[in-house]
Amino acid sequence: MACYRKHAGEDTIRNPSLVALAKQQLEGAKQQRLPEQPEDSFKALIKLEVSLKTKLNDDLRRALKERDKCRSSVIRLLLSAIHNVEIARRDSLEDSDILGVIAKETRQRKESIEAFKKGNRLDLVAQEEAELAILETYLPKQMSHDEIVSLASKVINEVGAQDRRDMGRVMGKLMPQLKGKADGKIISEIVTELLS
Repeated sequence: MACYRKHAGEDTIRNPSLVALAKQQLEGAKQQRLPEQPEDSFKALIKLEVSLKTKLNDDLRRALKERDKCRSSVIRLLLSAIHNVEIARRDSLEDSDILGVIAKETRQRKESIEAFKKGNRLDLVAQEEAELAILETYLPKQMSHDEIVSLASKVINEVGAQDRRDMGRVMGKLMPQLKGKADGKIISEIVTELLS
């Protein structure tokens, strides 16, 4: 006989024969598991990479514990920007997309530094430079001009681009490879120069 119970406002049926069958399947699955590996070989087999968002959250906790106001403020703003993009896309971001958000924040800081220098606001320049230094720690090493030129030339040859009309195809294939590693404005200028 099935027993009934109330859970979260809904009736659910618990069938004793189904419960026994599930227990048998669980025992069978336990017996079919591989023998335990030594811990070192297990770690060598499975490499767990920490996502960038997890690293940011861990760094935020560390900054709060150390009472580092500047770092915690920058990371909070960055996590907020990432969250806003996730809401707009209605999907969680991968590390490459997060690098794009960090690059955007970095670009905004650089523009602010230039504007504050023109306005002779050295106090705000120092603050923006400190924030920029924190943001740059999360970006991969920036590619040099020569590296961008060689990669752009390779993509131009792969796509078969002839002139500026093919710039969209070149940029479409090149930008995902350079996301977070180089400024989009510089990449665009290099591609334009190569297609001229």
